[in-house]
Amino acid sequence: MSLPLLFSTTRLIAAWALASAWSVQVVMVAFGLKRLPSLLDSSSPSHPPAGTSIAVIVPACDEQQAIAACLQSLIDQDWPNLHVIAVNDRSSDTTGDIMTLLAGRYPDRLSVLQVTHLPEGWLGKTHAMAFAARHARSLFAPEWLLFTDGDVIFHPECLRRSLALAEAQQADHFVTLPTAVIQSAGEGILMAFLQVIGLWGARLWRVNDDAARDAIGIGAFNLLRTTAYEQVGGFERLRLQVLEDLALGRLVRNAGLRQRVALAPRFVQVHWATGVRGVLNTMTKNLFAIFQFRIPVMIAACCGLSFLCLGPLAGMIWRQTRLPSAIALVSIACIYQIAGRRLSRLRMLNVLGFPVSAVLFIYAIVRSTAVTLSNGGVSWRGTFYPLKELRRAALRLR
Repeated sequence: MSLPLLFSTTRLIAAWALASAWSVQVVMVAFGLKRLPSLLDSSSPSHPPAGTSIAVIVPACDEQQAIAACLQSLIDQDWPNLHVIAVNDRSSDTTGDIMTLLAGRYPDRLSVLQVTHLPEGWLGKTHAMAFAARHARSLFAPEWLLFTDGDVIFHPECLRRSLALAEAQQADHFVTLPTAVIQSAGEGILMAFLQVIGLWGARLWRVNDDAARDAIGIGAFNLLRTTAYEQVGGFERLRLQVLEDLALGRLVRNAGLRQRVALAPRFVQVHWATGVRGVLNTMTKNLFAIFQFRIPVMIAACCGLSFLCLGPLAGMIWRQTRLPSAIALVSIACIYQIAGRRLSRLRMLNVLGFPVSAVLFIYAIVRSTAVTLSNGGVSWRGTFYPLKELRRAALRLR
């Protein structure tokens, strides 16, 4: 076989492979997301058993712009047997003062813990959550613990309905999927891409299958039975996990506990970062950690993403590969439409930014790797965490 013919055949095979992969994915997404329960369905239970108790743990470091709205939305929840524990994690701004002021107004609903020193061998967030969980369990032993972030806004019915469905499904770990708050076109384009590409790594519809190995953990809403939290070892086992929410979900799944996920558009809202640059900067901390700080895995992921996301566009150059490439592109557009309607309310027109988002995402992965290697670790919220320790912690969870 001549070299030109070999290249032509290889291109055609690759194009049809991409068409097949995206076509299968659109079918899986369409049927899979339809199977996910929603807190808003008329058939979904709306009230948990009377007296069901929950402690909401909110760690925050330098969140003065968002913390008041977050805590007020939790204080305003319509479930009575709830107590919020806010943790001021060494903030240098007025976060602690805002927490204390609100606690003075609502002493029966909100308590504040102050962290002034980070012990060696801990990330700030995991330490704050472990500290608050110990406090909650020792003082009033709630049946459920909800771990969230200081920039999340909750619908007044969110916790009641989430508890009701979690109890009805006998869940040990329950995730109500958050809705991204979009403040610019660039944010919408990037967040829509992350949503679509994320469905390759997190098959949400498989999480509710106890026989599957798929796991989920989302920092904005990790609801656990206290007994399950204790069984998996809590955040004491995740002291140096940068992606502690994903790691917690994996611990729960590996322990054979019942994990469930549900939809609830706009019930849990979070503005992830401001503008394209803000989103990229936030990913600098996280992306290399996804690959457990392993360079070969990171390189393989970048190559795979390039092929998966940019391959269909490249295939439109050659006449013989235009049909399969068009099939792949139409499938991508369909996934944008389905995911936007079911998950986030993000517009399908964001698909026009798909190739640019793919390039930016790959750039963010490379940047995250380069910055982490160059600095010898990760800097976050004013604290530096050495790469050697982060890698050692990642190895312990493999």
